[in-house]
Amino acid sequence: MNLPDRFRFAFQAIAANPLRSGLTLLAMGIATCAVILLTGLGDSTRRYVVDQFAGLGTHLLIVLPGRNETRGGPPPLLGETPRDLTLDDALALLRSSAVEKVAPIVVGAAPVQYRGRSREANILGTTSPFLAIRHLEMARGQFLPPDDPHHGRPVVVLGQTLRRELFAGESALGKWLRIGDRRFRVIGILQSTGHAFGEEVDEIALIPAASAQMLFNTPGLFRIVAQAQSRAAIPRAQQDIETIIQTRHEGEKDITVLTQDAILSAFGQILQSLTLAVGGIAAISLVVAGILIMNVMLVAVAQRTSEIGLLKALGASTGEILKIFLAEALLLSLLGTACGTLLAMVALAGLDRLWPQISFQVAPWSLPAAGAVAIGTGLIFGLLPARRAARLDPVVALHPH
Repeated sequence: MNLPDRFRFAFQAIAANPLRSGLTLLAMGIATCAVILLTGLGDSTRRYVVDQFAGLGTHLLIVLPGRNETRGGPPPLLGETPRDLTLDDALALLRSSAVEKVAPIVVGAAPVQYRGRSREANILGTTSPFLAIRHLEMARGQFLPPDDPHHGRPVVVLGQTLRRELFAGESALGKWLRIGDRRFRVIGILQSTGHAFGEEVDEIALIPAASAQMLFNTPGLFRIVAQAQSRAAIPRAQQDIETIIQTRHEGEKDITVLTQDAILSAFGQILQSLTLAVGGIAAISLVVAGILIMNVMLVAVAQRTSEIGLLKALGASTGEILKIFLAEALLLSLLGTACGTLLAMVALAGLDRLWPQISFQVAPWSLPAAGAVAIGTGLIFGLLPARRAARLDPVVALHPH
């Protein structure tokens, strides 16, 4: 009996018991779908997070006040630190030939009011290089002027959502509004960019850093964002930044410098590990499906003893019987894997339509991995029934029960 004959024989055996075969295929299909779907969700999320962070800019270095080694944990994002970062600290970083642009950051929240309309908004104080560093674009008007950072004008740049909520169909450029207890003139509207790590960019208001310090009554900066001259210059820029700030802070190492590449790598590794862990948990269901295949085929062997005895009486060897039943297990695994793969692809396509910004896709490596595990599981658990069938004595098998 050649290979096509074995599979034809196996297909006929599967078709002869539609309910039993259907339940087996359902179990294998659901298990395969779970592996491909969960790994696809994890991989798509990883790519989304990495792309979002990469979209914040290129060759970035983020300077945070506080040193993680001295505090026994991650650098503080808010709260007391050994020493505040200042506007002068930010400007001093431009002494490094490896640093191309620098933008100080001051953040806070305040009500933004125009006539009878009011909206609580995130206020970001910065300087003119922030536009290029963050790869933002202007829809109308101009960005913050390149003035002396210590003398902030009463000007503001609005995100699209904030502009729409406050001004409706009215033109916002040139109008005066109130942020907290201070008045600002609208000089520009940002191009809509959507979300960036949970921050709704369209809802922020940008004002000069010095104006933000006066508005929130704080002398310090939330952080400093610097852009290196090139990717190759990032290590030198990091070293220069640490040296410059240490010199300015009387020899105290009280800052943490994070590089974009390091953060991207950390995010990627964490999310990839989570994806593999979730996929491994889902793969356990394939083992359960394999056990079901084994049980179904053990029942099939018990029900088909006469058929096996007839095959042996006609000259089929022990090895041939073994191959026939392994072909049946393999066919069940292949059909179940195909159904599960199709179901997972449909589910991911549906999720992609609901959340197109994440771009849900099948992880390329998950298809061969899930297929190999499913087929391997089917063959391994199909081996015991196949060996039992192959070892049946033809005389005993043909004896009526």
